[in-house]
Amino acid sequence: MSSRPDPSRLDDVDALTRRDPSAMLRVVAGAGAQMREAAVAAADAGVKRLSDEGRPRAVVVAGIGGSGISGDVLAAVAGPTCPVPVVVHRGYDLPMWVGAADVVIGVSCSGTTEETLSAVEQAAHLGCAVVGVGAADSPLADLVGRSRGIHVPVPAGRMPRASLWALSVPLLLAGEALDILTLGGSDIDAAADRLDEIAERCRPTSEAFVNPAKQLAIELGGSLPVVWGSSDLAGVAAYRLACQLAENAKYPAISGVLPEANHNQVVMFDGRYGKGEPPGEAAGSDTAADAEGAAFFRDQLDDPVTERLRLVILRDSVEHPRVARRREASRELAEDRGIEVSELTAEGDAPLERLASLIGLPDFASVYLALLAGIDPTPIAPIVELKTRILT
Repeated sequence: MSSRPDPSRLDDVDALTRRDPSAMLRVVAGAGAQMREAAVAAADAGVKRLSDEGRPRAVVVAGIGGSGISGDVLAAVAGPTCPVPVVVHRGYDLPMWVGAADVVIGVSCSGTTEETLSAVEQAAHLGCAVVGVGAADSPLADLVGRSRGIHVPVPAGRMPRASLWALSVPLLLAGEALDILTLGGSDIDAAADRLDEIAERCRPTSEAFVNPAKQLAIELGGSLPVVWGSSDLAGVAAYRLACQLAENAKYPAISGVLPEANHNQVVMFDGRYGKGEPPGEAAGSDTAADAEGAAFFRDQLDDPVTERLRLVILRDSVEHPRVARRREASRELAEDRGIEVSELTAEGDAPLERLASLIGLPDFASVYLALLAGIDPTPIAPIVELKTRILT
C-alpha cells in the first residue's frame, strides 16, 4: 500500500462482508457483550474464592501474544497504586524469585500454549496459588484442576486477539479478590457500555466521513504508523494497536509510551521516513564522512520514499503534567517536519473504561485497514507455519 487508499472502498458494505468471511468486524463489535459474559464466567468459576488466599507477594501472569496482553491490562488498570508487583511473563521458565507467596495466572485462549503450560506447571510445583483462563477441557484446564486452582473457561471459536476481554476481565476480577485493585461494581458495566457505543459509531453502515474508525484506517493506509501512549495505561493500548495492525491488517507499526519514546523513537522523525532527507543532509554538514554517508543512502535507496511516518497519539485523560507537555511538544515536532499526526483521546473516568475506549476504536480501524487493502483479517499463516516448523 504505497499510496493513500480510496476511502469509498469502506462504504460498500456488501464488499466489506465478502472480504471478511470470518466476520472479524462482527466479533470486534461484540466486545461489550464479551466483557459482560466474561464477568459472569469468572463469577461462575468461583474467582471470588481467591480472597481466601489473602494479598499475595506478587501476581505473575503467564501468557503469550493475544493472551499475554491480558496481563498488561491487569497491570494498567491496577495502576501505580497497586500494592504488589504485577509481572507479565512471556516465556517458559518462571523467574527464580517466584515462590509459594505468589499467585500465578496462566492465560491461554486455546489452553495449549506450551510456554504458558510450562510456567503454570512450575508454579504448581513451587506451591503457588494457580489460576487458569482459557479453553475448557484443555491441557491448561486439566493442569489447573490437578493443582486445585481456579479455571475460568473462555468460549471456543475466537482467536486470542478477538478474545481480549474474555481473557482480561477474569484477571481483573481475580485482582479485586486478591485485594490488589478496586474495580468498582459499575466499572465493568461502564466499560462494556463504552464499547457498545464505539461499536455503534464504527459500524460498517456508518460512512467513512462520520465513522472515526474508518477515518483512522484511511489515515494509516500508506503510512508507517508510530503509535505512542501518553500514560502506562495508554501505552498498553498503543502496543495493542501495533499488534492488531500486524495480525489483522498484516501491516507494520511501532509502539511506544511517553516519556520513554521521547528518548529514542523520536529520532526517527529526522530519518528517511520522517523528514525524508538522508542523514548528513538534514544537518547541513559538509564533512567528508557525512557527505559519504549521504551519498551511500542516495546510492542504496534511489527510489523515492512513498511511505512516511504517521504519529498516532493515544492520549489518556489522566496524564502526568510533564508527560502532557511532552505529548504536545511531540506533536509540534512531528508537524514541523511534515509528519502527519492522528490523535485519539480516552473517554470515561475509571481506568478500565478509559482503556476500553483506547482499544475499541483502534481495533475496528485495524480491521478496516485490512479490508481497505483487500486482506482477510483473520488468517495468521506465518504463525501457523512457525508452529509447524518448531514441532518438526
